[in-house]
Amino acid sequence: MKRFVLIALSAFLPFVPVSSQNSMTVKPGAGRVEYNPMIFGAFLEHFDNQVYGGVFCPGSPLSDEDGFRKDVIEAVKELKVPIVRWPGGCFVSAYHWKDAVGPDRQSVWDKAWQVEDPNTFGTDEFVKWCRKVGCEPFICTNAGTGTMEEMSDWVEYCNQTVGKFARQRAANGSPEPFNVKYWSIGNENWGMHELGEKSPEEWGPLVTESAKLMLSADKNIKLFAAALPDRYWTLPLLKKAGYLLDYVSIHGYWAGHDISRDPGTYLQCVLRTGWPEDSINNTIKILEEAGMEGRIKIAFDEWNLRGWYHPGIGNLKVGYDYQARRENDIASTYTMADAVFTACFLNTCLRHADKVEIACISPIANTRGPIFVHPEGIVKRTSFYAMKMYSNDLLPYVVPTVNVVDPLPVEDDSTGVLDVLLTSDAAGKRFVCAVTNKHPEKAEPLTIDFKGMGLKTPKKVSARVLCGDSALDYNDIGDESVKPFDTTMTVKDGVVSVPAHSVTFLFLE
Repeated sequence: MKRFVLIALSAFLPFVPVSSQNSMTVKPGAGRVEYNPMIFGAFLEHFDNQVYGGVFCPGSPLSDEDGFRKDVIEAVKELKVPIVRWPGGCFVSAYHWKDAVGPDRQSVWDKAWQVEDPNTFGTDEFVKWCRKVGCEPFICTNAGTGTMEEMSDWVEYCNQTVGKFARQRAANGSPEPFNVKYWSIGNENWGMHELGEKSPEEWGPLVTESAKLMLSADKNIKLFAAALPDRYWTLPLLKKAGYLLDYVSIHGYWAGHDISRDPGTYLQCVLRTGWPEDSINNTIKILEEAGMEGRIKIAFDEWNLRGWYHPGIGNLKVGYDYQARRENDIASTYTMADAVFTACFLNTCLRHADKVEIACISPIANTRGPIFVHPEGIVKRTSFYAMKMYSNDLLPYVVPTVNVVDPLPVEDDSTGVLDVLLTSDAAGKRFVCAVTNKHPEKAEPLTIDFKGMGLKTPKKVSARVLCGDSALDYNDIGDESVKPFDTTMTVKDGVVSVPAHSVTFLFLE
């Protein structure tokens, strides 16, 4: 019954008085930008049940002959995830890849998360999983407790046809190179929470020499380095190592719940939708100052509205509350706030598509991810469906627009009530307008510049809508009712009424 109610509400929404200033106008003379689909990427770390009990469950009736969950593979394919970053994250800063290849594997103490890792999911398994999913593997190296040579040996193992480690890969069952193209030097080595933390003075030289060794193993790889949207850290890195890099990696979790499980209110969450823009703009300024704008791109290769809940982080003398980690998977946490934030984040990256080429939702499965994996199946959270709309329904070019929107007050602050992105096909004849209404209860009008798109103003438009009966609706085992649905919306004098707490795609031609 809920689904029919949603369709009825969307098809016959009353118009809000057009005293509102919400409008989207095509920017005259501005060229379209073809975005990189890598913006719809993902991340996977050896944390709690993301790998073991998530994507990798040998012995499960839902797993294939290699131990990979088939339902997870199909869900990741549904999202058309183009790239996945692994194995961390904080985990990688004490991870030694050679312990997890070949037949003689020993379990090890994971110093980052303070659990035992069986090492049964290593490089070969990760690459095989990526091939089944249809995505590019993106490997993050140990720049904490590891060595420059260890990083280079890893590239050799994956990509070379000759040498000790290429022969080892062949002996392990993969005679052909993996040809892993994307490699990151380090993860958050700027932070005191990271094992093997580095100072700005140490980081640039380490990245430089690591990059030289890695490129000696394969000159065709694309190199990333852990960075911050902060001049103090990233400018010295770029001045020293920038000539060897293709990307700087920045991360963002804007509702940080690492030591508190309070998920925040819907409005507190949507207030943060504007914050990723600050990170991007600050990073662009640093690239400009370093003279690297246009040559080095931005990879937002860990992002999520919510930080991972793991009490004890950074306090090794006290240790972790291990059981608390499973509280990341409480279904009621993942409301329409997560879908709305996901849509706004992707809009932000796409508006900066000339600078931002890669983004990785953190993580892909369990913890805070769009897919929740349990022994009997999976749940597709609200953020899953927002991501699916973006990766499946957008057109490949971003059309620059001028958006004017009303403020949505939140406590002593505010955010724009709508977030609008326009995309087109190569010919400029077909358009998809992605509109997110952050208001928890009220439909909002949007005046659309049909003339600027070269279109006649229609009386109706086709739409795909993701929303709930309330802003606090969520999906759970046995009740996955928050899903996109197709409908037709009325256009009156160029105005469309956008449902409350929704991600809405308008199909225009």
